[in-house]
Amino acid sequence: MPAAPAFPPAPDAVRPVRALISLSDKAGLEEAARALHDAGVELVSTGGTRAAIAGFGLPVKDVADLTGFPEMMDGRVKTLHPVVHGGLLGVRDAAEHKAAMEAHGIGPIDIVWIDLYPFESTIAAGGDFASAVENIDIGGPAMIRSGAKNHGYVAVAVDAASIGEIVAAVKAEGATSLALRKRLAARAFARTAAYDAAVSSWFAEQVEDAAPARKSVAGSLAQTLRYGENPHQTGAFYRTGEARPGVARAEQVQGKELGYNNIADADAAYELVAEFEAPACVIVKHANPCGVAVGRDLADAYQRALECDAVSAFGGVIAVNRGLTGADARAITDIFTEVVIAPGADEEARAVFAAKKNLRLLLTDGLPDPLAAGEVFRSVAGGFLVQSRDVSRIQPEDLKIVTRRQPTPQEVEDMLFAFTVAKHVKSNAIVYAKDGQTAGIGAGQMNRRDSARIAAIRAREAGEAKGLAHSLAQGSACASEAFFPFADGLIEAAQAGATAIIQPGGSIRDEEVIAAADELNLAMAFTGVRVFRH
Repeated sequence: MPAAPAFPPAPDAVRPVRALISLSDKAGLEEAARALHDAGVELVSTGGTRAAIAGFGLPVKDVADLTGFPEMMDGRVKTLHPVVHGGLLGVRDAAEHKAAMEAHGIGPIDIVWIDLYPFESTIAAGGDFASAVENIDIGGPAMIRSGAKNHGYVAVAVDAASIGEIVAAVKAEGATSLALRKRLAARAFARTAAYDAAVSSWFAEQVEDAAPARKSVAGSLAQTLRYGENPHQTGAFYRTGEARPGVARAEQVQGKELGYNNIADADAAYELVAEFEAPACVIVKHANPCGVAVGRDLADAYQRALECDAVSAFGGVIAVNRGLTGADARAITDIFTEVVIAPGADEEARAVFAAKKNLRLLLTDGLPDPLAAGEVFRSVAGGFLVQSRDVSRIQPEDLKIVTRRQPTPQEVEDMLFAFTVAKHVKSNAIVYAKDGQTAGIGAGQMNRRDSARIAAIRAREAGEAKGLAHSLAQGSACASEAFFPFADGLIEAAQAGATAIIQPGGSIRDEEVIAAADELNLAMAFTGVRVFRH
């Protein structure tokens, strides 16, 4: 590795004399450029940015005036020149650097403000291959990295917040501090890393490389959290470039600041509720749904979802797939709820929620598409796992009926509803459902039999709470998100009151399980698709 030269210590204060500015988004340019000019800083720029600064009536020098070379090759070559990078990289107090700068007529550049070509927005808008490639910035990242490396002397701005800090320092002190320049350098390297991550991920998609040799994941800070899962853990929330409606892009209308667990639960609830076409409500507690239902309207769907497990629903997260009305809001606020997430809410609904000052109301710009491709990530020690989003959706024609008794049309409908919910329940998962309503959910157990038993307990308690003489699972369909390895889990489901079973199949004991179903006069369908969620 190259040895570090014995440079003199960087000065704490650098009084800027020259700033190089090149922006795609000109928002805030006039105010910042005018402030720097008023502080005696010479402005240097390129193309449209130079024209904009001149249009403000401010003196501005073209980069070509420094380099002696015109902008060429459709703008691809304009700043890739020793005069520019020497001005950024030169260590001003190092004798050899200083001599080289003087010998070659290289003046120092003390501030560089660059926001990069809009590659991310180009691909987000569906730009074609050629447009995307043309919006890959080369000179911008090079200048940002040069200035950030030489942060002992150069202040780098990659966004409005950064240039704001620089301008404020120059106005107050006439100089930038070393501490400020270090913070800005860290921000700058993160920006170029995120930019390169976006380019590399997009290019991998273009060549259909699902597992590239190197993979980068980038995000922008949305919120510093009070803590992580537990109070002794730190936490932060980042947004990626994926334009998927959900908690990351929701507007928080009211309520306390979101916590780590609130965000995780809201995401789980919203992804599930988007699976349904009819008015639907999902109640999530600790990343698992405890009640799911469709109804005539959202208020009806909420009451039906609540019936499944009103005990667990207390302090949970509620997601709906329609805009909320005042009647919906009044129904939902009957019990303590941490978060409500919805595609919208009318003024009456907002007023109802406003009376619950601690309730967080999140409104999104739509529903996530359950069938849209994407990636999901999970960290492990020393690395991370990546997989494609589960976009499976089982239709009636996908079912293979393996028992003597054929399911009724209602049982088929119940099986598909239950299996859709099971896809969003932590494994091992068992879901009882009937008439568009979950009756009992068993999640996250080490064996499938215990999940079936827990779901049966929830269904029995739900029936009792409703004043029924029988379990809510009576006459229900039972979904298992993976195959039954033994007949015991299926037998538990039958004892709970299920009359139909849906499962992937594929166990070496399938015949044994089918025989048990026939003996119990159950209808059973295989999906051929496993939907584990760990």
